Amino acid sequence: MSPAQLAQSIKSAARQIGFDGCAICAAQTPAGLSRFHQWLEAGYHGEMSYLESRRDAYTHPRYVMDGVRSIVILALSHAPTPRQPISQGQGLVARYAWGSRDYHDVIHSRLKQLKTAVLQWQPESRVRGVVDSAPLLEREFAVLAGLGWQGKNTLILNKQAGSWFFLAALLLDFEVQYDAPHATDHCGTCRACLDACPTNAFVAPNLLDATRCISYLTIELRDPIPVELRKGVGDWVFGCDVCQDVCPWNRKAPETGVPEFAATDELNPLDLPELFDLDDDAFRARFRRTPLWRSKRRGLLRNAAIVLGNQADPSAIPALLKGLHDPEPLIRGAAAWALGQMRDVQVPLALSQRISEERDQTVRAEIMAALRH
Repeated sequence: MSPAQLAQSIKSAARQIGFDGCAICAAQTPAGLSRFHQWLEAGYHGEMSYLESRRDAYTHPRYVMDGVRSIVILALSHAPTPRQPISQGQGLVARYAWGSRDYHDVIHSRLKQLKTAVLQWQPESRVRGVVDSAPLLEREFAVLAGLGWQGKNTLILNKQAGSWFFLAALLLDFEVQYDAPHATDHCGTCRACLDACPTNAFVAPNLLDATRCISYLTIELRDPIPVELRKGVGDWVFGCDVCQDVCPWNRKAPETGVPEFAATDELNPLDLPELFDLDDDAFRARFRRTPLWRSKRRGLLRNAAIVLGNQADPSAIPALLKGLHDPEPLIRGAAAWALGQMRDVQVPLALSQRISEERDQTVRAEIMAALRH
């Protein structure tokens, strides 16, 4: 087949497999590489040390697959049903994590099908599929391939799908016909995403300080959430959708057709006090195949304690008292802070009793601050 025929066949196969978008570009040094390096140097990546350690690998897709010539950029929608209102004792989960399976597993399965199809046409070729784990600046290549433009919240926006979609890539060691880059920006003067961020994580349009982003704080951060950002976390127990919820381009985004991404009642929203009854095995059984597994038990219960503290509902005190005596210091410290937000006579006594036996200095500091509060 000619390069044009190969490109058309790949796009047709991608649609049949279930991808919502498919565009192709040349494998080259990303146009935004210098911006990425400046972002790292500013420390905006926080504890995501894997980004810094693979810094040089992002300079060209050849470091992901030797001999790569072309990149197929694929989009898979995860826009779900509307968000259900939450009550006290419940937490918000980012929309992409509402489903019954981790998106990595779902997308990798489809990538394997597309790879099989490509190898039927080019049996001697090398092909590799990746989903946000390889050192590849997917958003840069999505713009280069024409899938959309990068919004002020740094996400890729598409006129039809908004930003409610995952990106994946299929790397090829042969050339095909490439699509035209997306040359226009349709955000205009809109600042909705920038102004709505509860933790002021946007340093400037298109520039995110991840260390202030609620998604980073509740998923990537392994340490205690900084005290000054805890109130900004609000009701978010895993991830955050604020900058996407307010985006005008997301108002008419179609719902996902992927069954595994359909919203489950237990995650839209998530009941928080019951999480404190889960030991490691129970937590694994419930969340192992979902995106929430990334936070692990210690991270998710830390987040749950922060949300319950923000809600300051005394009915959460029994669960937080369990957290105060949890084997994990990270959970004990967050539970102590949350208890300090309550106005209940039993709290000072419980905190005082706990500090008499607490050996972790970070947790002791949290308890002392809670008692003062």
